[in-house]
Amino acid sequence: MFLREYDGGMRFHEKSWHAALVVALFLQITSVSWSAQDAKAPAPSREKQPTPAGEPKTGHEYSGMYSFLEDGEFVQITVEDEGRVTGYVSRYGKGESDKGAFLDQYFRSGKLDGNKVSFATETVHGVWFDFSGTVERGEGKNPGDEAYFVLKGTLAENTSDAAKKVTTNSHSVLFKRFPEESKPKPEVRN
Repeated sequence: MFLREYDGGMRFHEKSWHAALVVALFLQITSVSWSAQDAKAPAPSREKQPTPAGEPKTGHEYSGMYSFLEDGEFVQITVEDEGRVTGYVSRYGKGESDKGAFLDQYFRSGKLDGNKVSFATETVHGVWFDFSGTVERGEGKNPGDEAYFVLKGTLAENTSDAAKKVTTNSHSVLFKRFPEESKPKPEVRN
């Protein structure tokens, strides 16, 4: 073993000196590595992840007009930011004073979470509706086709009489989205 003398009379074992240098170098590299790992990574994005087609899936694509209980009746759904759903049900009145008249019942609440959708309408002439279900792909082949999306779930029709007694009639429903109006073709100019 070799001993080497340095300024100030200190003596180091040559192999120990090399080992100390290697350890110091290792600690320096490790601390840089740890610092890089400790650096805050950006928080995961809250933006919707793109679909395979490359478009973000926000639920806005579910917005539209869907069939309701009878021919001529419909439910209009608009999906807004943060999964908020607005819209209304347009239906025929069935009471003595409104029989055959069209009644619009706006949503008092509505929500979309993934493909799960729910809404509750305001009360009009003692009647209101609660819907809970899913938005699913229907039989339509293209996005603008009839029944490209469908609302499938349970609809509760609530009726309140003069004595404030509430009767609820629930049943399974399937509401088909109406076809979107075709866009006019651009003029061809010569």
